[in-house]
Amino acid sequence: MGKLVEVSDAGHVRTIRLNRPDKKNALSQALAWGVVEAVDAAARDDDVWVVALTGSGDAFCAGLDLSGTAEPYHPYPAMSAQLDDIGWVGQFVLSIRKRCDKPVVGGINGVAVGAGLGLAMATDVRLIASSARLMAGYTRIGGSPDAGLTITLPQAMGYERAMRFMMENRTVTGAEALEWGLAGEVVDDAGFEARLAAYCQQLCEWSPITLRLLKRGIVKSYESVDMEQQLRYEVTNIGRAFRSEDGQEARRAFLEKRQPVFQGR
Repeated sequence: MGKLVEVSDAGHVRTIRLNRPDKKNALSQALAWGVVEAVDAAARDDDVWVVALTGSGDAFCAGLDLSGTAEPYHPYPAMSAQLDDIGWVGQFVLSIRKRCDKPVVGGINGVAVGAGLGLAMATDVRLIASSARLMAGYTRIGGSPDAGLTITLPQAMGYERAMRFMMENRTVTGAEALEWGLAGEVVDDAGFEARLAAYCQQLCEWSPITLRLLKRGIVKSYESVDMEQQLRYEVTNIGRAFRSEDGQEARRAFLEKRQPVFQGR
């Protein structure tokens, strides 16, 4: 098996590619932390002006790997006590938005669900393939949003649309994602890779100093609510949701392909 995260450079553009196509790039511990590591490395490299984040095969990221076979993994042992309270689901937003002051372009080449949608929405701008499907999915499994979605979805689409999108468990594709504010450009599948590369190269026509200061200013404007505090709040909420009887029933029904019966406890 090759590397779970592929990193390549073209000029001043660094492409970070989730590379677990046999699992639709579902997030194991190693893959998730590998993405965080790769973004942090790009942030430290002055020769990188723009970062592209995309998936391999026909998926961007199908969310958390629920197989239960992945080995525990942590790349930052000296920082583990500080990071573990929000885990990699919080580090997606913190690494992409807060620690990396370079534009991160999401190349949403296929399905993005749950934490995979959170990873997509953490990027600064998004290009989406016409056939790609986006869904939060938390209500279906008796959970609550994590991976920064309580921050990024309202920013992208506004309060009511974010509420509707998640409460109604909507799935949107291509042009619908554009209409809902989840992406800024939809691209035909056949030309997606070329358009993503061209767009990132186009951004490199500007001064990297300009781009970095621009991003710093916009990110700062959204930090009147502390980002890390919000991420810890998300993790607390999803833990409560999954521990509830309704949460357990939702997951049983999901696996058994039936409608759940909720008791409100």
